[in-house]
Amino acid sequence: MNNPTVQKPLLSVVVITKNEEARLRECLESVAWADEIVVVDDDSSDRTAEIAREFTDKVHRRSMDVEGKHRNFAYGLAKNEWVLSLDADERVTPELREEITALLAAGPDCNGYTIPRKNFVGKYWARYGGMYPSAQLRLFRKDKFKYDEQAEVHPQAYMPDPRGALRNDILHYTYRDFSDAIAKLDRQTDLEAKKWFRENRRVGIFSVLRKTVDRFFRAYFSKKGRKDGVVGLFLAVNAGMYQFLSYAKYWEMKRKAG
Repeated sequence: MNNPTVQKPLLSVVVITKNEEARLRECLESVAWADEIVVVDDDSSDRTAEIAREFTDKVHRRSMDVEGKHRNFAYGLAKNEWVLSLDADERVTPELREEITALLAAGPDCNGYTIPRKNFVGKYWARYGGMYPSAQLRLFRKDKFKYDEQAEVHPQAYMPDPRGALRNDILHYTYRDFSDAIAKLDRQTDLEAKKWFRENRRVGIFSVLRKTVDRFFRAYFSKKGRKDGVVGLFLAVNAGMYQFLSYAKYWEMKRKAG
């Protein structure tokens, strides 16, 4: 239990959730040292909100529409200048906690910082194939950072320089297992196809095939995913299939639209 006499760093941790009762507790326990925790829940039907309220009274319900808009809304609820953005399948390590605490105490000289992530498939840490360090911009000044609010998936982040990089990791339990990875691939390619349809993107089958093969070869050979064995092979195939499935669903949408 935290010592109430110890002043917590002025940091708002913002967590986005959707039916995460199995993983949320460990996520919030890893950031209980922060001054504020904000949870924005996308209409969960399980105990996600109930578990969140054990750690904070700032639990808000909002239906996900567009990812960038949803996340910007969540960050806008933070009371502190500095925000750490997490998902429920992520954990802050003790080493990262110490690094962030020291940084905020000393006075940051950047608008935001990338943080490396250890990505796991089940309990296996995928070290190769571009899966590590897989750094993302997660610690930032609230008034300097914003996501694109149009893209259905993988929105672009906007923040003026300067930016820095932290050394210690977030633990990211990316996929529970291969079935979970396939389910996420299905959901994300649905959104990618919708984005292409909205943009009326010009995409040809030969270009898609080239990108499908290129993604596989880069992940498995150039980025040494083969060193992760069966997991590395699965992730490389998964990376290639993202392009192919997105195209197939996009083609189907255009055909149905006439």
